[in-house]
Amino acid sequence: MSPAPMSPAFPAFSRLLHWLMALMIIAMLFIGIGMQASLADYHWLLSVHRPLGIAILVLAAVRLLNRRVSPPPALPAGMPGVLAFAAHASHVALYALMFAVPLVGWAMLSAARYPVVLYGSLVLPPILPQNDMVFAILRTTHTVLALALFALILAHIGAALMHAIAFRDGVFQSMANWRLRPVRACSGASGR
Repeated sequence: MSPAPMSPAFPAFSRLLHWLMALMIIAMLFIGIGMQASLADYHWLLSVHRPLGIAILVLAAVRLLNRRVSPPPALPAGMPGVLAFAAHASHVALYALMFAVPLVGWAMLSAARYPVVLYGSLVLPPILPQNDMVFAILRTTHTVLALALFALILAHIGAALMHAIAFRDGVFQSMANWRLRPVRACSGASGR
């Protein structure tokens, strides 16, 4: 097996945001599932779910700005057009859902007149007036969007693994390489 071709890596800050948000979003999805499954832990999980959702919303905005300032590396030149299109479309969908899920959650809580408590007495203002019908619609919408995000994350992980294992084109390493610069095999006896 030949090593993955050298590929430009994402900037360190972009990688940090990616992995931090990946952990936060996966945690959030499991917390949301736990809220549906456990009445005993519901209020505690909700107290974590609300500020974590707002943190994801803020970081999604930071990530989008960072993407404008530090664009991602180009996809491999030999990548088939349909895969390049799928990659771009899935990233657009991921960003859309990273904004939509927390915004719909905030709107849902506003429509139910539930406060969005970030910490202690720090409470976000409502973004919708109270309306029970709107709350019911937004609650279903929030769940559907969260499940769509979960499905898209699974597809994203599958695509990342395909790049790492099958294609070996450097795409996976551009986001998962923790070294600041690529290490090449040394030809000398020193080993470094």
